[in-house]
Amino acid sequence: MQTLHLQILGRVQGVWFRESMRQEAERLGVTGWVCNRPDGSVEAVIQGSTEAVNALLAWTKTGPPMAQVERVIVGEAQGQFNHFEKRAG
Repeated sequence: MQTLHLQILGRVQGVWFRESMRQEAERLGVTGWVCNRPDGSVEAVIQGSTEAVNALLAWTKTGPPMAQVERVIVGEAQGQFNHFEKRAG
């Protein structure tokens, strides 16, 4: 089980990033959460098998079609999650 904290920078708000990430996480069997940040970035915690987490991490580097991801900052995270939640910003 791997748990990562992500900060996704670029044009990532107003482009369906959170909902698209929620759908991709559910498809991959990843739990955690995603939310918009006041600075215009998107923050997320993702948890699952190393393979699934790496697949979702790779997805975040591009995101949905309208997004323009400039950078993904990755760190370790703690917690236990039962599903993937799209949180309000």
